[in-house]
Amino acid sequence: MPTDATTSPLPNSRTEPDGSAVIRVLSYNIRSLRDDTAALARVIKACAPDLVLVQEAPRFFRWRKKLARLARAADLVILSGGGSAAGPALLCSLRATVERTEDVLLPLTPGLHRRGLATAVVRFGGAQGPRLGVVSCHLSLQKDERYAQGGMLLDAIAGLGVEHVVAGGDLNERPGGRTFRRLTATLNDAWATRPWGGEYTSTPQDPHQRIDAILTTPGIEVLGCGVPGFLHPGDLRAATDHLPVLAALRVPAAGGAQPTS
Repeated sequence: MPTDATTSPLPNSRTEPDGSAVIRVLSYNIRSLRDDTAALARVIKACAPDLVLVQEAPRFFRWRKKLARLARAADLVILSGGGSAAGPALLCSLRATVERTEDVLLPLTPGLHRRGLATAVVRFGGAQGPRLGVVSCHLSLQKDERYAQGGMLLDAIAGLGVEHVVAGGDLNERPGGRTFRRLTATLNDAWATRPWGGEYTSTPQDPHQRIDAILTTPGIEVLGCGVPGFLHPGDLRAATDHLPVLAALRVPAAGGAQPTS
């Protein structure tokens, strides 16, 4: 990968003259806030995201209060998910106009962890700005259940009823795996489309594999995606057991033409 792909800054959030919206999307497994929450908030805030696709949000005692405290520390608000989605959650900046949200619980396999999806439809640039579906997921460690959940994720994306969707999360699988390939047969892998920053998301102490991803429907332009290189290494190690994935995306204006590249 060229050096400048690692060092060039991602575009800042903005609304373009043609009505399209440049947004920053962060996907991050926060390990139920069991680590250094202050370091975690600093990492999130430094990425200046419009949307945060969270995995392993608090699910049990006072989970709403814990998630709200993190959102507040990062200058964000809770959009959906958390305990009601079995872990996935969505946070957003005040730039997002919320149309609707839904927490989806996936079928429970006896003996395995319950999984779910946090979903929403938002607009950027006001009530007439481009609509965007958003999904945060955390797929199973068990390969057959993970493959089935990949299909359910695709169904949930189609069920949002919007042209443009960004989905992301901890897929618990490397690129080339059966479920990863099922998803990227329909969706664009933002890292593979336009790599930026670092590739590997696990673990902060020894980054050696990419099991977290941001995926987009065709028509969303990926301006860059990867693990940010500008974050404090100590904060990354203290915050959680994954590294964050940050993407800058351009969402076409409502009714506008799609990018050709």
